[in-house]
Amino acid sequence: MSESPSPDDAGLTTGALAHRLGVAPTTLRSWDRRYGIGPAVRADGRHRRWQPSDVAVLEAMCRLTSSGVPPADAARAAKDAVLRPAAEAEDAVPERTGTPGAPALGGGDVRQECRGLARAAVRLDAPAVAERLEAAVDRHGLAVAWQEVMVPTLHAVGRKWASSGDRYVEVEHLLSWQVSTALRRAPHAVVKGGREGGPGPVLLACVPGEQHSLPLEALNAGLLQLGVPTRMFGAAVPAEALTAAVRRLGPVAVVLWSQTRSTASLPLARHLADTRWGVTGARRAPTVVLGGAGWAGRPAPGLPRPTGLSEALTLLAGAQGHGTA
Repeated sequence: MSESPSPDDAGLTTGALAHRLGVAPTTLRSWDRRYGIGPAVRADGRHRRWQPSDVAVLEAMCRLTSSGVPPADAARAAKDAVLRPAAEAEDAVPERTGTPGAPALGGGDVRQECRGLARAAVRLDAPAVAERLEAAVDRHGLAVAWQEVMVPTLHAVGRKWASSGDRYVEVEHLLSWQVSTALRRAPHAVVKGGREGGPGPVLLACVPGEQHSLPLEALNAGLLQLGVPTRMFGAAVPAEALTAAVRRLGPVAVVLWSQTRSTASLPLARHLADTRWGVTGARRAPTVVLGGAGWAGRPAPGLPRPTGLSEALTLLAGAQGHGTA
């Protein structure tokens, strides 16, 4: 379902678009008549106004024709490459989303935001993706934006491109990078250094072999917003490095992320939970928190496993002596 442009987003005129693409306005009109590559919406039913999806089709066609593809073939390929994936991405977004522990947005609101985000990603329109992500964080707060907008769109895009083989992998990569950038840019509190003799920082790391770090980045951003000191180590941290970091930092908690069962290592988690530091008679050990689907179905007494970002923030902020209100 297409959306009508707002008065502030009336689109490009034919002359402006022709100048942008380096072709004559008559060429655009000819392509519209011959191949059906024209604006989806016309102002007042008559005047052409080219929206971002129309521009993306024409840019694709120009690239193809400049490489020697006949115009008729280029038109079909351009429409197939841009318009069909956009419709598929829209269809892939679930009607309702929700994560335990997260305030639920209205079903229509979240679907509309996810659809707009997916469309921008399909067009590889990085500025539009960044703008939509920033707006979601500003409107809903980081935790809700992550659980209700970012995650559902990432999952929907991932499922769609996975079902298409290796096609459109670039869309998923662009969206993931922009989400990571938005998380790093999210506003956060001034994080003060640890008090002498007080609790250490929260250490966040993916287990060895695990490359999926976005959920940890969301947790890191959420903790920083609460003023909780963190140390983010990212993807695939070797076991020896984790042990060394725990001994050097004396963290109040260690979050181990595992996306897949093959990377989840309970022996490593228990080893870190048993790692102690400090003077004799006052030795400490971290709380080891398990995150990700890789730990599912594995009994781990004494190792908390939050069900979502909000629950993890509450747990870790409490361990640090910070409130989440």
